[in-house]
Amino acid sequence: MSAYYLVRHGVMRLIGEFEAPSDTLWRRQQQVLVRSERGTEVGTILGLATERARQFLVEPTSGHILRDFTSDDQAHLQRLREFEKHAFQVGTRCIQQRALQMDLVDVEQLFGGERVIFYFLVRPPEKRVDFRELVRDLARELQTRIELRQIGARDEAKILADYGDCGKPVCCNTHLTVMPPVSMRMAKLQKSTLDPSKISGRCGRLKCCLRYEFNVYDEFQRALPPPGARVLTRKGQGRVLAQEILARRLLVEFEDGRRLLIAADDVLTPLGTEARRSGVNGVGEESAPSRGRSRDSGKKAAPRPPESPPPQDDDSLLE
Repeated sequence: MSAYYLVRHGVMRLIGEFEAPSDTLWRRQQQVLVRSERGTEVGTILGLATERARQFLVEPTSGHILRDFTSDDQAHLQRLREFEKHAFQVGTRCIQQRALQMDLVDVEQLFGGERVIFYFLVRPPEKRVDFRELVRDLARELQTRIELRQIGARDEAKILADYGDCGKPVCCNTHLTVMPPVSMRMAKLQKSTLDPSKISGRCGRLKCCLRYEFNVYDEFQRALPPPGARVLTRKGQGRVLAQEILARRLLVEFEDGRRLLIAADDVLTPLGTEARRSGVNGVGEESAPSRGRSRDSGKKAAPRPPESPPPQDDDSLLE
């Protein structure tokens, strides 16, 4: 009977379920040789493929664990790394010669020599590049099977980035297999600074960690009365001025002018949102109409221009 292990492999840190003979016990973080859909690769054992672990896999790879990684394999891997440096130089030169709107990010040669994979970014505003002639040039230069794979800015950080602003290895290079969409609304809800240089990751996009606690913030905020709502509390009636979402507290202005921080549990009954009255005299009351007849009353009043819609928050998703 076979056993199944979770194995991480490849430059893109793919994770898959790999079969192994049941008479061999593999340790966590042990390096092994595996046979995947791409070919023979070096992999790292993450643990047994339990039912719970399988639930978190997104588009997992599959294959077989061949054997342990030996010192001879390490020497062969070092030779492959030298070849990858040479292939990177060749690829950069060929791209420049053909004046293609693309930037080479990394080169990966599989351990078994089945193919060499070139990862590249397309320069804006282009979205795709015709690289068929480039593939022929690289195959002629390197005398091996060539694969070109277009990646995004976050994938580039996944390959090249090391540490984030928090001092820990970047999430995309450790445990993230799928890059979640992140929006400015998530930063605003968590009261984060809106300075792009402080909420952007190594990829130049919004940090993935902004999404980690967003669901908790969103759930807690929905349970709190919104700013502007009138509430009945144990200390009297008042109007909500602000929220402290994680602490689940409210800043309330009471009818006697006091402003106090109270717990959400101290709110007995929400009384609804306070209506905003607007008047032409600036004090919330409309001016009384003139009793006298205006000398221009016989003229037809000019139509009022339509009001422009209020500005909307920029909640567009940033990849």
